[in-house]
Amino acid sequence: MKKFALLSTLALAATLAQAQAPEWKKLRIGVEGAYPPFSEIGADGKLKGFEIELVQAYCAEMKAQCTLVQQDFDGLIPALQSRKVDAIFASVSITEERQKVIAFSKPYYNTPARLIAKAGVKLEATAAGLKGKKIGVQRGTTHETYAAKTFTQSEIVRYASQDQVFLDLKSGRIDATLMDSPAGDFGFLKKPEGKGFAFAGAAILDDKIFGAGTGVGMRKADEATLGKKFNAAIDAVQANGTFKKLADKYFDYDIAPRTKQ
Repeated sequence: MKKFALLSTLALAATLAQAQAPEWKKLRIGVEGAYPPFSEIGADGKLKGFEIELVQAYCAEMKAQCTLVQQDFDGLIPALQSRKVDAIFASVSITEERQKVIAFSKPYYNTPARLIAKAGVKLEATAAGLKGKKIGVQRGTTHETYAAKTFTQSEIVRYASQDQVFLDLKSGRIDATLMDSPAGDFGFLKKPEGKGFAFAGAAILDDKIFGAGTGVGMRKADEATLGKKFNAAIDAVQANGTFKKLADKYFDYDIAPRTKQ
Protein backbone atom coordinates (compact mmCIF):
# COMPACT_ATOMS: atom_id res chain seq x y z
CA MET A 1 0.00 0.00 0.00
CA LYS A 2 2.80 2.40 0.90
CA LYS A 3 4.59 1.51 -2.33
CA PHE A 4 1.41 2.13 -4.33
CA ALA A 5 0.88 5.44 -2.55
CA LEU A 6 4.48 6.48 -3.28
CA LEU A 7 4.14 5.61 -6.97
CA SER A 8 0.87 7.53 -7.16
CA THR A 9 2.49 10.56 -5.53
CA LEU A 10 5.43 10.44 -7.93
CA ALA A 11 3.13 10.09 -10.92
CA LEU A 12 1.05 13.04 -9.74
CA ALA A 13 4.18 15.15 -9.20
CA ALA A 14 5.42 14.33 -12.69
CA THR A 15 2.06 15.24 -14.18
CA LEU A 16 1.97 18.54 -12.32
CA ALA A 17 5.54 19.35 -13.32
CA GLN A 18 4.70 18.66 -16.94
CA ALA A 19 1.56 20.78 -16.71
CA GLN A 20 3.48 23.66 -15.14
CA ALA A 21 6.38 23.51 -17.64
CA PRO A 22 6.50 26.76 -19.63
CA GLU A 23 5.47 26.57 -23.28
CA TRP A 24 7.75 29.50 -24.19
CA LYS A 25 5.26 31.13 -26.54
CA LYS A 26 6.65 34.51 -25.48
CA LEU A 27 10.37 35.11 -24.99
CA ARG A 28 12.52 38.03 -23.90
CA ILE A 29 15.86 37.73 -25.68
CA GLY A 30 18.87 39.61 -24.32
CA VAL A 31 20.99 41.14 -27.11
CA GLU A 32 23.88 43.60 -27.06
CA GLY A 33 23.27 45.92 -30.01
CA ALA A 34 26.89 47.13 -30.13
CA TYR A 35 28.74 44.31 -31.85
CA PRO A 36 28.48 44.63 -35.65
CA PRO A 37 27.94 42.77 -37.90
CA PHE A 38 26.25 40.48 -35.35
CA SER A 39 24.16 43.05 -33.52
CA GLU A 40 23.98 46.83 -33.80
CA ILE A 41 21.63 49.81 -33.82
CA GLY A 42 20.80 51.08 -37.30
CA ALA A 43 20.30 54.70 -38.37
CA ASP A 44 16.57 54.21 -37.79
CA GLY A 45 17.20 53.25 -34.16
CA LYS A 46 16.28 49.61 -34.75
CA LEU A 47 18.38 46.54 -34.03
CA LYS A 48 19.98 44.86 -37.02
CA GLY A 49 22.72 42.36 -37.85
CA PHE A 50 23.42 38.68 -38.41
CA GLU A 51 22.38 37.52 -34.95
CA ILE A 52 19.29 39.72 -34.96
CA GLU A 53 18.06 38.11 -38.19
CA LEU A 54 19.13 34.66 -37.01
CA VAL A 55 17.29 34.81 -33.67
CA GLN A 56 14.20 36.02 -35.51
CA ALA A 57 14.47 32.92 -37.71
CA TYR A 58 14.75 30.73 -34.61
CA CYS A 59 11.75 32.43 -33.00
CA ALA A 60 9.69 31.91 -36.17
CA GLU A 61 10.68 28.24 -36.17
CA MET A 62 9.65 27.92 -32.53
CA LYS A 63 6.44 29.87 -33.22
CA ALA A 64 7.37 32.16 -30.33
CA GLN A 65 6.73 35.88 -29.93
CA CYS A 66 10.16 37.28 -29.12
CA THR A 67 10.99 40.67 -27.64
CA LEU A 68 14.61 41.77 -28.02
CA VAL A 69 16.02 43.43 -24.90
CA GLN A 70 19.19 45.48 -25.41
CA GLN A 71 21.75 45.20 -22.63
CA ASP A 72 25.50 45.84 -22.15
CA PHE A 73 27.37 42.60 -22.66
CA ASP A 74 28.66 42.31 -19.10
CA GLY A 75 25.11 42.74 -17.80
CA LEU A 76 23.55 39.96 -19.88
CA ILE A 77 24.14 37.04 -17.51
CA PRO A 78 22.97 39.05 -14.45
CA ALA A 79 19.86 40.01 -16.44
CA LEU A 80 19.25 36.34 -17.20
CA GLN A 81 19.71 35.31 -13.58
CA SER A 82 17.37 38.06 -12.35
CA ARG A 83 14.75 36.94 -14.92
CA LYS A 84 14.78 40.20 -16.85
CA VAL A 85 15.37 38.09 -19.96
CA ASP A 86 14.69 34.44 -20.76
CA ALA A 87 17.67 33.81 -23.04
CA ILE A 88 20.87 35.48 -24.24
CA PHE A 89 21.67 35.81 -27.93
CA ALA A 90 24.82 37.92 -28.08
CA SER A 91 27.84 35.99 -29.38
CA VAL A 92 28.32 34.32 -26.00
CA SER A 93 30.98 31.61 -26.27
CA ILE A 94 30.23 28.25 -24.67
CA THR A 95 32.98 27.87 -22.06
CA GLU A 96 33.44 25.64 -19.02
CA GLU A 97 33.48 28.69 -16.76
CA ARG A 98 30.17 30.02 -18.07
CA GLN A 99 28.61 26.56 -17.99
CA LYS A 100 29.04 26.60 -14.24
CA VAL A 101 26.58 29.49 -14.10
CA ILE A 102 24.22 29.12 -17.07
CA ALA A 103 23.18 26.52 -19.63
CA PHE A 104 23.67 26.71 -23.40
CA SER A 105 22.06 25.46 -26.56
CA LYS A 106 24.22 23.61 -29.06
CA PRO A 107 26.63 25.99 -30.87
CA TYR A 108 25.28 27.95 -33.82
CA TYR A 109 28.51 29.60 -35.05
CA ASN A 110 32.24 29.65 -34.33
CA THR A 111 34.96 32.12 -35.38
CA PRO A 112 38.60 32.71 -34.31
CA ALA A 113 39.93 35.64 -32.29
CA ARG A 114 42.40 38.12 -33.82
CA LEU A 115 44.52 41.08 -32.79
CA ILE A 116 43.92 44.42 -34.53
CA ALA A 117 46.63 47.09 -34.59
CA LYS A 118 48.02 49.79 -36.87
CA ALA A 119 48.72 48.44 -40.36
CA GLY A 120 52.33 47.48 -40.85
CA VAL A 121 52.99 46.92 -37.14
CA LYS A 122 54.18 43.36 -36.62
CA LEU A 123 52.78 41.86 -33.44
CA GLU A 124 52.75 38.25 -32.33
CA ALA A 125 49.93 37.05 -30.09
CA THR A 126 52.27 35.84 -27.35
CA ALA A 127 53.41 37.22 -24.01
CA ALA A 128 56.83 38.12 -25.43
CA GLY A 129 55.40 39.43 -28.69
CA LEU A 130 53.20 41.94 -26.88
CA LYS A 131 55.59 42.82 -24.07
CA GLY A 132 55.00 46.38 -22.84
CA LYS A 133 51.95 46.89 -25.07
CA LYS A 134 48.50 48.09 -24.01
CA ILE A 135 45.84 45.63 -25.18
CA GLY A 136 42.19 46.75 -25.16
CA VAL A 137 39.44 44.20 -24.57
CA GLN A 138 35.71 44.28 -23.92
CA ARG A 139 34.97 43.52 -20.28
CA GLY A 140 33.27 40.21 -19.52
CA THR A 141 34.32 38.51 -22.77
CA THR A 142 36.43 35.42 -23.41
CA HIS A 143 38.89 37.76 -25.12
CA GLU A 144 39.44 39.49 -21.79
CA THR A 145 40.05 36.09 -20.17
CA TYR A 146 42.48 35.01 -22.87
CA ALA A 147 44.39 38.30 -22.86
CA ALA A 148 44.76 38.34 -19.08
CA LYS A 149 45.98 34.73 -19.05
CA THR A 150 48.26 34.88 -22.10
CA PHE A 151 49.59 38.42 -22.47
CA THR A 152 51.15 38.52 -19.02
CA GLN A 153 53.76 41.14 -19.97
CA SER A 154 51.15 43.56 -21.33
CA GLU A 155 48.76 46.04 -19.74
CA ILE A 156 45.21 44.80 -20.28
CA VAL A 157 42.78 47.72 -20.58
CA ARG A 158 39.12 46.81 -20.09
CA TYR A 159 36.10 48.58 -21.62
CA ALA A 160 32.32 48.31 -21.35
CA SER A 161 31.88 48.06 -25.13
CA GLN A 162 34.01 47.28 -28.17
CA ASP A 163 33.18 50.69 -29.64
CA GLN A 164 35.01 52.29 -26.72
CA VAL A 165 38.01 50.06 -27.46
CA PHE A 166 38.07 51.24 -31.08
CA LEU A 167 38.03 54.90 -30.01
CA ASP A 168 41.11 54.44 -27.83
CA LEU A 169 42.84 52.31 -30.48
CA LYS A 170 42.35 55.02 -33.10
CA SER A 171 43.54 57.74 -30.74
CA GLY A 172 46.66 55.74 -29.85
CA ARG A 173 45.82 55.24 -26.18
CA ILE A 174 46.16 51.48 -26.66
CA ASP A 175 48.36 49.49 -29.05
CA ALA A 176 45.98 46.72 -30.07
CA THR A 177 42.68 45.01 -29.35
CA LEU A 178 41.82 41.32 -29.17
CA MET A 179 38.38 40.39 -30.43
CA ASP A 180 36.28 38.12 -32.60
CA SER A 181 37.55 38.30 -36.19
CA PRO A 182 34.27 39.05 -38.05
CA ALA A 183 33.29 41.71 -35.53
CA GLY A 184 36.69 43.34 -35.94
CA ASP A 185 36.54 43.09 -39.72
CA PHE A 186 33.03 44.49 -40.22
CA GLY A 187 32.79 46.60 -37.08
CA PHE A 188 36.05 48.47 -37.61
CA LEU A 189 38.43 47.53 -40.43
CA LYS A 190 35.87 47.90 -43.21
CA LYS A 191 34.60 51.21 -41.87
CA PRO A 192 36.19 54.64 -42.50
CA GLU A 193 37.41 54.86 -38.91
CA GLY A 194 39.35 51.62 -39.39
CA LYS A 195 41.53 53.04 -42.15
CA GLY A 196 45.19 52.47 -41.38
CA PHE A 197 44.53 49.43 -39.17
CA ALA A 198 44.72 45.71 -39.90
CA PHE A 199 44.71 42.27 -38.34
CA ALA A 200 48.02 41.46 -36.64
CA GLY A 201 49.44 38.03 -35.96
CA ALA A 202 47.80 34.68 -36.62
CA ALA A 203 44.22 33.61 -35.87
CA ILE A 204 43.79 32.39 -32.29
CA LEU A 205 41.88 29.18 -31.58
CA ASP A 206 41.68 28.00 -27.98
CA ASP A 207 38.67 25.80 -27.23
CA LYS A 208 39.43 25.77 -23.51
CA ILE A 209 38.95 29.52 -23.22
CA PHE A 210 36.93 30.47 -26.30
CA GLY A 211 34.80 27.34 -26.13
CA ALA A 212 33.34 25.10 -28.78
CA GLY A 213 31.41 27.93 -30.40
CA THR A 214 28.68 30.44 -29.68
CA GLY A 215 25.40 29.27 -28.16
CA VAL A 216 22.11 30.58 -26.79
CA GLY A 217 22.47 31.20 -23.05
CA MET A 218 19.67 30.30 -20.65
CA ARG A 219 19.04 29.46 -17.01
CA LYS A 220 19.97 25.91 -16.05
CA ALA A 221 16.41 25.28 -14.86
CA ASP A 222 15.15 26.01 -18.39
CA GLU A 223 17.61 23.83 -20.30
CA ALA A 224 15.26 20.84 -20.59
CA THR A 225 12.42 22.91 -22.03
CA LEU A 226 13.76 26.08 -23.66
CA GLY A 227 17.06 24.45 -24.56
CA LYS A 228 15.25 21.66 -26.39
CA LYS A 229 13.27 24.21 -28.41
CA PHE A 230 16.33 26.22 -29.38
CA ASN A 231 18.28 23.09 -30.35
CA ALA A 232 15.45 21.96 -32.60
CA ALA A 233 15.26 25.44 -34.15
CA ILE A 234 19.03 25.53 -34.73
CA ASP A 235 18.85 22.18 -36.53
CA ALA A 236 15.83 23.23 -38.60
CA VAL A 237 17.27 26.60 -39.67
CA GLN A 238 20.53 24.86 -40.60
CA ALA A 239 18.71 22.15 -42.58
CA ASN A 240 16.39 24.47 -44.51
CA GLY A 241 19.24 26.67 -45.73
CA THR A 242 18.28 29.81 -43.78
CA PHE A 243 21.51 29.79 -41.74
CA LYS A 244 23.70 29.62 -44.86
CA LYS A 245 21.65 32.32 -46.57
CA LEU A 246 22.10 34.69 -43.62
CA ALA A 247 25.77 33.78 -43.15
CA ASP A 248 26.51 34.40 -46.85
CA LYS A 249 24.81 37.80 -46.56
CA TYR A 250 27.26 38.95 -43.87
CA PHE A 251 30.44 36.88 -44.28
CA ASP A 252 32.63 35.68 -47.12
CA TYR A 253 34.00 32.77 -45.08
CA ASP A 254 32.55 29.81 -43.19
CA ILE A 255 31.34 30.53 -39.65
CA ALA A 256 29.66 27.16 -39.00
CA PRO A 257 30.71 25.49 -35.71
CA ARG A 258 33.92 23.48 -36.05
CA THR A 259 32.78 20.88 -33.54
CA LYS A 260 30.26 18.18 -34.21
CA GLN A 261 26.84 19.18 -32.99
